[in-house]
Amino acid sequence: MANEIEAPTKSEMALLEPFVGLSLAQIIVPHTKEEFAAAASDLARCQFIGFDTESRPTFQKGEASLGPHIVQFTTLETAYIFQLHKVESHRHVTELMESTKVIKVGFGLKSDKSHLRRKLGIAPRAILDMDRVFRQQGYRKELGVKAAVAIVFNRKFQKSKSVTMSNWSARELKDNQLLYAANDAYTALKLLSTLNKPASVLPITDL
Repeated sequence: MANEIEAPTKSEMALLEPFVGLSLAQIIVPHTKEEFAAAASDLARCQFIGFDTESRPTFQKGEASLGPHIVQFTTLETAYIFQLHKVESHRHVTELMESTKVIKVGFGLKSDKSHLRRKLGIAPRAILDMDRVFRQQGYRKELGVKAAVAIVFNRKFQKSKSVTMSNWSARELKDNQLLYAANDAYTALKLLSTLNKPASVLPITDL
């Protein structure tokens, strides 16, 4: 079709300057009931929040994933990393995910939704997959966050495979894991904010 737009290539994106996301100072990992409640309260005031999950990878054939192990939510100022081994997090994750007033924004969220449904019995609502937003704009394929950042910001979104494949079930996450998880969710929200589209035209699902 004539109106279909090609995404930038990997080699084109490699030449760009790095995208700068949230810093460690902007990332909060709640530990207590009070901290989880405060995080949920901050997130619940927003119409849109960034959302993603991370799971410890499986390495054996036929091994079932026990993930997700963390759920990350962000505003434009702060990321909250909810570790699901802390049962105090479950009620707040469920309320946020099932809320129709708070729209959860990310990339490739189909598997994240199904994993949360399987692990915690959550029925996710009000989901905005940014791939669908770019499809509305004429891009042929699912873009993913790297191509979207190149298109909107003319920047390179850097993802380390070693961090992707790291142990997300660890009780104490490393700094590079926190930055990776936070910025996966934050960047989707930042893209949406920059595009500045009215909510009425966004392809929000599960309302």
